Amino acid sequence: MNQAPLFPSPRWTVSSLTAYIRELFETDETLRDVWVHGEISNLSRPRSGHIYFTLKDGGASIRSVIWRSSAARLTVDLHDGMEIEAHGYLSIYDVSGQYQLYADDIRSVGEGALYQEYLRLKSLLESEGLFDPDSKRPIPTFPKKIGIVTSATGAALRDMLNTLRRRMPLAEIILAPTMVQGDAAPAKIVDALDDLLRTAPDLDVILLGRGGGSIEDLWAFNDEIVVRMVAASPIPIISGVGHETDFTLTDFAADLRAATPTAAAELATPITINELRGAVNYYEEQLKSEISTVLDKSFIGVDDLHTRLGYASPLRGIQRDQQTIDGLIQRLNAEQTHRQAVMRTTLKGLNRRLSSLNPQAVLARGYAIVTNPETGKVIGSVAEARKNDDLKIRVKDGEFDAKVR
Repeated sequence: MNQAPLFPSPRWTVSSLTAYIRELFETDETLRDVWVHGEISNLSRPRSGHIYFTLKDGGASIRSVIWRSSAARLTVDLHDGMEIEAHGYLSIYDVSGQYQLYADDIRSVGEGALYQEYLRLKSLLESEGLFDPDSKRPIPTFPKKIGIVTSATGAALRDMLNTLRRRMPLAEIILAPTMVQGDAAPAKIVDALDDLLRTAPDLDVILLGRGGGSIEDLWAFNDEIVVRMVAASPIPIISGVGHETDFTLTDFAADLRAATPTAAAELATPITINELRGAVNYYEEQLKSEISTVLDKSFIGVDDLHTRLGYASPLRGIQRDQQTIDGLIQRLNAEQTHRQAVMRTTLKGLNRRLSSLNPQAVLARGYAIVTNPETGKVIGSVAEARKNDDLKIRVKDGEFDAKVR
């Protein structure tokens, strides 16, 4: 039968247990003053001025911090792969429950083995011209087909896909999944790139990337066969490996280096779908304006030709001739009217003169005309009348016969 212990074990909260362990660290005289030898990786310098890095050797690693006040006094330029001895004390970081080295002094021991290999390989490939800027291919402005070489399960793929869908959903995406970490990763990356180039030779650009990590985590992208494969690619490659401060040899061999996988996706789509829509709308309005201007000019030209055609038309000549005829008719009518008026005046004058010479008018005044009916001759003298001649006498209202006695 189980019997309850006479003195039960104390029950801890996570915070109280962490505080207890931190007190053990901070009261241990050995851990209060240590020099730790190791290689720097995951170095970061946030805007706060503190320095964070991992100190590691072949068997273990420890998180390390240098506060801003101590960092300002450092005479050593720290970087990933650097072999150092760090002085400080050990304590517990309560939030994560990790023990950390709080360093206050650094002295350089030499470059780490990986970093030395990195520099050796970089010098070799650079001397062969693999990093020559003149050999870089331009990134297309409107990629229709984009290849991605990365881990199928990593956050880098998710970030790149989200960025590509947001910026240019019209582009077709082809994934070539691969390992991005470990001893087998370089060969897998080369195979993925080779498969992509063979099966999709019409790609416009390829994104090669993974998330951040230590120099060991990113070492596959420093491998010589990977770097040579990237440099030899006939399709432009954008490298987005690690974080902004991480540089791999693949970055130098690629046609364009991006600070992160997300940045690589942004660089692969220089023009976004919204910018493309804006450009289409702008050019549509420009085209409408140009067409309107051309049509206006054409209408003006047509009107001018119509006017000129009207001047040259036979109808125009006929109209001018008709106008001339109308003028002549008007002049003729005026001349005729004038001549008629003159003739009427002349006729009236003649009528008056004729009337004054008309025998009838003389008869009206009491005179008579005597004629010989046989000869019809007017008897103007007594001598012309003989005794017993028959005469015809005409007065104003008629005639009557007479005989000379």
